[in-house]
Amino acid sequence: MNSYDILMLAGDGIGPEVMNPVRRLILWLKDEKGARFNLHEDDVGGAAFDRYGTPLSAHTLAAAREADCVMLGAVGGPQWDKAPYDRRPEAALLSLRKELDLFANLRPAMVFDALIDASTLKPEVIRGLDILIVRELTGGIYFGAPRGIFDVSAGERKGVNTQVYTSTEIRRVARVAFELARHRRNRVCSCEKGNVMESGRLWREDVTALHAKEYKDVELTHMYADACAMMLLRKPLDFDVIVTDNLFGDILSDEAAMLTGSIGMLPSASLGAPNAGGKRHAMYEPVHGSAPDIAGQDKANPLATLLSFAMALRYSFAMGKEAAAVEAAVRKVLADGKRTGDIARPGEKSIGTEEMGDAVLKALGNQ
Repeated sequence: MNSYDILMLAGDGIGPEVMNPVRRLILWLKDEKGARFNLHEDDVGGAAFDRYGTPLSAHTLAAAREADCVMLGAVGGPQWDKAPYDRRPEAALLSLRKELDLFANLRPAMVFDALIDASTLKPEVIRGLDILIVRELTGGIYFGAPRGIFDVSAGERKGVNTQVYTSTEIRRVARVAFELARHRRNRVCSCEKGNVMESGRLWREDVTALHAKEYKDVELTHMYADACAMMLLRKPLDFDVIVTDNLFGDILSDEAAMLTGSIGMLPSASLGAPNAGGKRHAMYEPVHGSAPDIAGQDKANPLATLLSFAMALRYSFAMGKEAAAVEAAVRKVLADGKRTGDIARPGEKSIGTEEMGDAVLKALGNQ
């Protein structure tokens, strides 16, 4: 079995709390399954700003480059709201994505049967929901130039953001989507706005050409992003893998997350390109934020972070069997009625972060 280096960046708010069950899961896998994990830890975000004067230190970034994966808790909090823009906790996320070239963001949206009533949609509309959104993460309007706010005349200003994509950027994220679809239900829906945006027209042309050349076995459909937003609410079970750009992926993945009823249940992965030896940079994190209002109170839901580590087992460590076991343990715990406050019904008993972590480890040990 290979040896893997994990860099754990717990971050701010509830980050350290939801990361602790992952730390215990790593130790359990080492003791019970013989997994060879080397765990390294450091600060990021606001905690790093307080310690190092920057949300992402040079030595932390160097460690991230060397690691087989980065596990990120959450960053941010009101105490850093007045920090300079480039030194706010959130700047660490953009820096990690850019410096590690984490171009493919994987956002699953799954409905657990035990939580189906938490969604605002009818059970028959979402039962069995299992969507994977592949969002391009390092290009598009968030990174394009020129950008800024400019004076154009007395009392008049304009804000400028530029949507830019190259064929290389489009093809590499589409390739990730096609490869993942082959291990799911073999369907990809590519979303853009080619009817009004040249970048969208290029996106559709390049995805179509790549499909014809390398992925004819995968079913490919195209949809305008606004139509996709509508269909996610109307017929979400029609989707398998959705691939889209940075802006539309940001919006559609949050919409898909709320189909499940709780954003606190959802994991994510951000992947780079594999090198010659097959190793790729990767970062795994829950979709939820740092929730400073409940930090330190043992109220946070650790399941999204545990499921994010399950994604690491699958995509960074080639431990698919162990990943499936963690996911099954989460389903078992939910089926047994265990709930943190964010997923409990009114009047229903809830448990804390540590107790939920205990329950998952117990369910894992009983498989």
